[in-house]
Amino acid sequence: MTDEPLWSAEFTQLGEAMRSGAISSVALTELMLERIATHDGDLHSYAAVAPDVALAAAHKADAEIEVGNWRGPLHGIPLAVKDAFATVDIPTGFGSPVFAGQEIVEESTATARLRAAGAVMLGKLTLTEGVYADHHPSIVPPINPFGAAHWTGTSSSGSGVAVTSGLAYATLGTDTGGSIRLPSSCCGVVGIKPTWGRVSRHGVFPLANSLDHVGPMARSVADAAALLGAIAGPDTADATAVQVPVDDYLAAALSADVNGLTIGIDRAFIASRATDEVVASIEAVVEVMRGLGARFVDVSFPDPDAVLRGWAVQCAVECAMAHEATYPARKGEYGERMSALLERGRAHTARDMAVALEDRREFNGRIARMFADIDLLMVPGLPVAGPSLEFMSSLGEDPAAILAIGPFTAPFDVCGYPTITMPCGESTKGIPVGFQFVGRPFAEALLCRAGGAYQTKTSFHRRRPTLRG
Repeated sequence: MTDEPLWSAEFTQLGEAMRSGAISSVALTELMLERIATHDGDLHSYAAVAPDVALAAAHKADAEIEVGNWRGPLHGIPLAVKDAFATVDIPTGFGSPVFAGQEIVEESTATARLRAAGAVMLGKLTLTEGVYADHHPSIVPPINPFGAAHWTGTSSSGSGVAVTSGLAYATLGTDTGGSIRLPSSCCGVVGIKPTWGRVSRHGVFPLANSLDHVGPMARSVADAAALLGAIAGPDTADATAVQVPVDDYLAAALSADVNGLTIGIDRAFIASRATDEVVASIEAVVEVMRGLGARFVDVSFPDPDAVLRGWAVQCAVECAMAHEATYPARKGEYGERMSALLERGRAHTARDMAVALEDRREFNGRIARMFADIDLLMVPGLPVAGPSLEFMSSLGEDPAAILAIGPFTAPFDVCGYPTITMPCGESTKGIPVGFQFVGRPFAEALLCRAGGAYQTKTSFHRRRPTLRG
């Protein structure tokens, strides 16, 4: 049992108390619903809250656990998911009035698996329009609880804010250019972007199908690992969900053994893109991992600029395909930045796409060669520590913004390699700073092991914001 306040605890630390009856799912769910009612009017992390759905699931979980039918570490735990996931009993709006009020007849695979694991669904979390960069003008964006003048990350912003603020024990997000990892960095939580195809995308609204990933956001590596274990695996409804067996990610996170692990780092690349504050945070992580027995070697990260420009082309083209039924027919209902993305996607030529794909193949080959001699790669989460909203507005329009803010995130959507993002400090303004370990395809267990080890020696993941009320 944890000594932290119950709302702040890691859910994997509550398992024995749940099984013994010392804590009930109903009590946890009522606590989360109370905190949502108290705080989310300021934070705007939820797009929809479903008290009746949540409490019914909590009562069912308590009844099952009482008779010994415990389904695992998610059983009875109140969670929420980004409103990109289709749910039959909670409103699904995909972050846009274009899709508001739709009837959902089939649950997304990821949320169905959470329910099968016994999780309690609190509601749906605010996201950017079309799972892209800006919130629709009709939607109030989530607020960073560590500082309202600072960025929350991009489309999974509601997911990051809810976890760090104690409005859900964990969440699901999606990641196309960094949308799990950027909010995780800005909000001080753990995010796992799995290997492309490790988690089914069935029932998840697409931004760009060949770049989209589904993954967990949580308060600790152990919590994120447990969540990933519940949603990963093959799916007959998604032909791109791979057949590779699912490892015991939670056991890996708890093993915390990195002695002899080889971690690659390209200090020149990091310094060329990141501020001194971020560089210093990375060096502090190096010292912690060395103390745990890991070995660092210098690597040469392939220049990502061409593939980032290609990312912008592919994202636009694939997004335009995803919106063919509603754009341009309902163009007036779209926000300005989303409309601009769709217009670019419709205007790109076959040659534009061919160049982007050729650059992607070249980059992926170089990444594979780089990993030949290392177990993991380490990079920052963001090039700037706790970027302000003013800084973000200064980046200019796409694709310039992805070149500036995504050099450490979008390349791993392009190649589909898995990453784990964890907090490793805070900026001079008190905003969390994050870093990433990157692994080979399907090395999620190794990422969880390395991340779990790091968190045995640090407490950044236990930092919580002070909320009003």
